[in-house]
Amino acid sequence: LALLRLDLMASIDVTPSGLPGYVRSAHLMPMKPGGEAGDHGAEARKWVFLDPAHPAQLDVNFLELIESLEEELARNRQPTHARDQRDRAILVGVATGSLDEARESMAELRELADSCGVVVLDAVLQRRKEIDPKFLLGKGKLQELVIQALQRGVDMIVFDHDLTPAQVRSINDATDLKVIDRTQLILDIFAQRAQSREGKIQVELAQLKYMLPRLTEGDTGLSRLTGGIGGRGPGETKLEVDRRRVRVRIGHLEQQIHQLRRQREARRSRRRRYDLPIVSIVGYTNAGKSTLLNTLTHSQVLAEERMFATLDPLSRRLRLPREREIIISDTVGFIRNLPPDLINAFRATLEEIADSDLILHLIDASSPNLERHIESVERTLGELGLNEIPRLLVFNKQDQALADLAHNLCRRYQALSISALQPETLGELLHQMEERLVIRHERLRPERAPVWSAPV
Repeated sequence: LALLRLDLMASIDVTPSGLPGYVRSAHLMPMKPGGEAGDHGAEARKWVFLDPAHPAQLDVNFLELIESLEEELARNRQPTHARDQRDRAILVGVATGSLDEARESMAELRELADSCGVVVLDAVLQRRKEIDPKFLLGKGKLQELVIQALQRGVDMIVFDHDLTPAQVRSINDATDLKVIDRTQLILDIFAQRAQSREGKIQVELAQLKYMLPRLTEGDTGLSRLTGGIGGRGPGETKLEVDRRRVRVRIGHLEQQIHQLRRQREARRSRRRRYDLPIVSIVGYTNAGKSTLLNTLTHSQVLAEERMFATLDPLSRRLRLPREREIIISDTVGFIRNLPPDLINAFRATLEEIADSDLILHLIDASSPNLERHIESVERTLGELGLNEIPRLLVFNKQDQALADLAHNLCRRYQALSISALQPETLGELLHQMEERLVIRHERLRPERAPVWSAPV
């Protein structure tokens, strides 16, 4: 019923004499708003079979029944439509390993969807021994998903995995719904957040590199012919032309990024001439990096409780307690499974961290997944070749975490605990920053008394 977009179906038996026999019918059962996927009670009530009856004994007004079903289906969808016209989605994940880890990833996907402006109506997580190479999840589960999407007024499926071009086409053909994967969602968030010219170029480059292998032939009738009598057959198809244009645009953007990289290097050289130490704040997305920069430097950098609020690196001067001046920088947040194309596109930005004398690794102490966040950030820093730069681990949002937990975390990781919103908690952080910068400058410049030597 649902797959054929029907409200009701009926079949009529034919007797050996050719007369009508029993009428067997079934109709969809509207799902209650907020119904959980995988609930066996809800699963059994997605459709209802009516008792077989002879045509002469039928006591059902099918027109009234269909109208009432349509009204109920529309009523279930109405609250979402009434609020706004944003995309409405079901999140889908497949767990082949740890179920807890898969649930954490799905929770993060929900945060990403919220940050992207998507209304999440439901989430489905299927446990499988291995991923289906064609549909990612089982075909039966996919059909259930379509029924659920139709009943809930969903127009998009968001997968917590990177999909191959073939998987996107297969799922799209089977569901007739918009299909988005995790990487595409992250790229869309970056596209929304990019403000500077450099940020927009980097995001566009990542999007085009993602799009290139996924371009498909939309209409073979749009082939470009060589033209003229006795032409030698088809020339470039529209698909080939589109791919060529994308490659040309990618090349142009890469040249611009190369120029921007040289400009950044020139700025870094000027900074080095002033011999000011550089401190970079890094961390998982939404750890509070921009808030910390604002509090330390009395700035007004955009700081919001959402993922990837900051894309463009921002630097400010900061005077430490002993009247020493440094440059402190905010950076783009990290996330698990950060798309490689995105890392490459933002490499010029992330390379600024390489000039740091100290990295402040900021961690959300209130997050239940903080250990995975630490691992993810450290892994990304390693991939960027930044393992040699001294680190200072700082647990933020101590006011939102249990006191004993924050204390134990500091002991375990040899870290500090702060609240970026409470300036009175930042004294020890400033002291530790100053001490570590003094030690680093003494080690790097032993041949002469540095500006940053400790007072006698």
